[in-house]
Amino acid sequence: MLRFLTAGESHGPGLVTIVEGLPAGLAITAEGLASELARRRLGYGRGKRMQLEKDELEILGGVRFGESLGSPVAIVVRNTEWPKWREEMSAEPGESRRPLVTPRPGHADLAGMIKYDTRDARNILERASARETAARTVVGFLAKQLLETIGVHVVSHVVRVGAVSTAQEELPSPADQAIIDASEVRAWDPEAAAAMVSEIERAKADRNTLGGVFEVLVYGLPAGIGSHVHWDRRLDAELARALMSIQAIKGVEVGDAYEVAALPGSEAHDEIYHDGTDFIRRTNRAGGVEGGMSIGEVVRVRAAMKPISTVMRPLDTVNVKTKEPEKAFRERSDVCAVPAAAVVGEQMVAYVVAREVQRKFGGDTVADLQAAVAAYHQRIAEI
Repeated sequence: MLRFLTAGESHGPGLVTIVEGLPAGLAITAEGLASELARRRLGYGRGKRMQLEKDELEILGGVRFGESLGSPVAIVVRNTEWPKWREEMSAEPGESRRPLVTPRPGHADLAGMIKYDTRDARNILERASARETAARTVVGFLAKQLLETIGVHVVSHVVRVGAVSTAQEELPSPADQAIIDASEVRAWDPEAAAAMVSEIERAKADRNTLGGVFEVLVYGLPAGIGSHVHWDRRLDAELARALMSIQAIKGVEVGDAYEVAALPGSEAHDEIYHDGTDFIRRTNRAGGVEGGMSIGEVVRVRAAMKPISTVMRPLDTVNVKTKEPEKAFRERSDVCAVPAAAVVGEQMVAYVVAREVQRKFGGDTVADLQAAVAAYHQRIAEI
């Protein structure tokens, strides 16, 4: 099964991703990876940092002639700003000339400084930074490539920025991904998108930041992925964990969780029918998951992102050395990163789904996986 490890700091030489468990025969190109990394930089409200932090990548192992070998895939995403930070982030013995001693509220700074016994917040923030999601985007791209070989597709879109929410009830399909990516805020609802842009402009003028909500959809996933048997194999639990692991994500909803919490049971569930060919649902309040397993409908999850913690009006904090009140230091920041977070959410959902697909169907090669999935679809058709 898939598993991955990332290493590297925000202003270090680069980010390294090692992905283990990919079957042999999966098409992988540097151009495809670069295109996916560029999607992560999308979105109205991003700062100048996105123009500076270009993603220069190199495949170091696990791929030959454009296909996976079955061995671990290793990829490095280099930091083009590294020369400016070589002295401050050096791995050689020494010390910082400008340690950061005023931890920022909303960040990992203070808790990390206490945990690792350091008086320099940079020892914490460099790894806690959302820049790490560039490495995870590599994982998600590979997972999506694998899922697409069996007809499973993952789509993300923004449904809320600040106080502005989409009113569109129809869900975008995989065919709509290019339209979503072309939106300044990655929203499928054009009217809401325009209002979201205005909301971001207001926050920028007020020297503030905004959060929001994004939705990830999985199409083509057969019933029975995940498990009801053990707590750590429930598909909805794994999806929630993966999304909550993204920096600044504070809540996850599967299906219409908060809405159905206020309904009586007779109105909260998705009744089962048979159309002569297959079992179907006429609603999808459960978000495509029941009892920890997929049910053959669209898997639908949402994640809530808090406003970015680094604001243009520095918040109150305390100097860890003097214990005197000060204002928090400020690194470069965005006004709103919800569109980019949606892309990262898409990657993490793809990773979880691909891993659970592998758990069920196995396969050392892509062809083996495809054959096992085809046999499973045939068995379902005969029920």
